[in-house]
Amino acid sequence: MYTPWYSAILSFMSRIMGWLAGLIQRHWQHPHTGLTILLWPLARIFQIIAMLRRWLYRVGLLSSKRLSCPVVVIGNIHVGGVGKTPLVATLVQALQQRQIKVGIISRGYGRSSNDTIIINACTTASEVGDEPLMLFQQTQAPIAVASTREAAGKALLQAHPNLQLLLSDDGLQHYALKRDLEIVVFPAADIGRNMDLLPNGPLREPLGRLHLADGIIFSQGDAIAMQRAQQLGILKTQWCGYSRLNYTDFYCLNQPQQTAQATDFAGKNCAAIAAIGRPERFFQALQTLGIELKQTIALSDHAVIKSADWPQADVIFITEKDAVKLAAPLQHNIWVLPLSAQICPDLAEFIQTRLQLCATDTLKTCS
Repeated sequence: MYTPWYSAILSFMSRIMGWLAGLIQRHWQHPHTGLTILLWPLARIFQIIAMLRRWLYRVGLLSSKRLSCPVVVIGNIHVGGVGKTPLVATLVQALQQRQIKVGIISRGYGRSSNDTIIINACTTASEVGDEPLMLFQQTQAPIAVASTREAAGKALLQAHPNLQLLLSDDGLQHYALKRDLEIVVFPAADIGRNMDLLPNGPLREPLGRLHLADGIIFSQGDAIAMQRAQQLGILKTQWCGYSRLNYTDFYCLNQPQQTAQATDFAGKNCAAIAAIGRPERFFQALQTLGIELKQTIALSDHAVIKSADWPQADVIFITEKDAVKLAAPLQHNIWVLPLSAQICPDLAEFIQTRLQLCATDTLKTCS
């Protein structure tokens, strides 16, 4: 058991780390000269390490394993919050409509266990992480989480040997697993921005890494964003597309069959809480829909919402990602804002054609 003074030190250090993280993230959006001078050398060290690591995998000094099934990585070069998970759900559903048997592998960030787990209807978010569980509920696709994506893939293929394709939710920098295709999700709002690597900027790898990917999706983008990326030299000859997020009616967490529109909350004391990569986007979406928020609470990505975190309000809005971590009924009047992604052009068609995947109902006729 921790002594009171030790617990106080841990709490103080946690607050300090949270403050520093917030300071650096604000620096990424609005660069501060003093921080740039301090962090630029560290970013160069990080860049050298990242380049060396990738080179070691490429020449075979670090081993990279291949699974018995094609692997498509859906990843990013940013630090979180690029809108990737909704794209994975949309892509899986599009592949399923094409009769492609697809599974998902993940490390399950934010979970309390390191065990290899294949998700089922009784699995909890604490066991596998919020994003994998949400993807399972949205797609019903076979999903496995493990400490490594290779272990997750092997376990999933053992349980579902008829799978034709595995999607790795994140893992672009996980070079220990060979991949057949790489699709990078890049925020359209960041096209043309001068961004540096960690810790001086939000990038895990240099912008030049985009040229090595098989495809790029500009999240929250459009055809104009793609054209601008082409002009700036971000694109080469790879597949490219853009995505948009669509919001549907709210549903009550305690009674999911009960739905509502934004106008139904007019005149009420509304608040929102989110434990996602970029919570400000969720708050902005609510305000764009016409919700007047009296209070917003932003928690760290994947954080568990504790009883002390809930705001005092007539209505509290949360994301689907946070909803999977909560067990109804709750005493608060909690409403969930579902979202889905639209990808243009059809990414599923590109993947099926590139990997020569046959629909299961015509598999016997394929050579």
